[in-house]
Amino acid sequence: MKVLLTRPLHDFAVKELEKRYDVEVHTGKIPMPKDLLISKIKDVDGLICYPYDDIDKDVIDLAPKLKAISTYSVGYDHVDAKYATKKGIVVSYTPEVLTRATADLTMALLLAVFRRIGEGDRLIRKNKWKAIFGPYEFLGTDLYGKTMGIFGMGRIGKAVAKRVRGFEMNIIYHNRKKLSAKEEKSLGVRYCTLDELFRKSDVVSIHAPHTIETNEIVNLKLFKKMKKTAFLVNTARGKIINEKDLVFALKKKMIGGAGLDVFSKEPISANHPFAKIENVVIMPHSGSSTVETRKEMAETCVKNLILSLSGKKPIYQVKIYR
Repeated sequence: MKVLLTRPLHDFAVKELEKRYDVEVHTGKIPMPKDLLISKIKDVDGLICYPYDDIDKDVIDLAPKLKAISTYSVGYDHVDAKYATKKGIVVSYTPEVLTRATADLTMALLLAVFRRIGEGDRLIRKNKWKAIFGPYEFLGTDLYGKTMGIFGMGRIGKAVAKRVRGFEMNIIYHNRKKLSAKEEKSLGVRYCTLDELFRKSDVVSIHAPHTIETNEIVNLKLFKKMKKTAFLVNTARGKIINEKDLVFALKKKMIGGAGLDVFSKEPISANHPFAKIENVVIMPHSGSSTVETRKEMAETCVKNLILSLSGKKPIYQVKIYR
């Protein structure tokens, strides 16, 4: 069988695949150009892809031999998983292995926006720190006693809640499905509507998946409900936020600031509006970017593909809810 990787993966992972399959690794432009992907996919039995690869109906229809798609990510909105499943193709992903790393980055962004870490770093690098600050200058915000609103209480949302408790913050959440009373008590969280989440939170952290329902669900309507001192943190998917509305809210000082790891179109450049707003901390989609996590993701991604191509159930199979 033949396996295609849309970009290089760890050497040990590729070698594991080469023991079993004829493996082709794309080493050119990232993401792999769609016309090239289409030309290669017709002879492929297994595909390893990434969050920026568009594995849509057109690509799937041109892959008559394709039996398995394994994505190197927790999100799978870049794959038409419903259509693939309908065609008998197994779609798998790597959810649990990056939970801790993404939750940790969420906390890093949270601290960065509350304590103005990016602004302070730039201040010194630009040689603008001329005197010791007094009682009213360059002030940040305490985390203690503030309210954290978590939108999306899945694996990562729960991991963030556990970390936030250590800072003695109050936690409210909104989720597609309410947690059990026992789990709410264990996590120290309270369920609320999405409107209430944005009205009452001092920081809203997004951990929901990107779906038709959540596409640009965080928009001007919700920003208008936020406190002027509140922050927004997003380590989920950029398309959940209407970015034009967020830029407007930040420039008009409708909210206090934002910490963003993900964007509607990636990568972004220094010319992007977010890069020009002082109270925004930006990261290059690096929620899972630790040595340990990326290695574990590669192991899981390859195991998922091998199991799927062997006719067995992968470790993490995308479930399609009809």
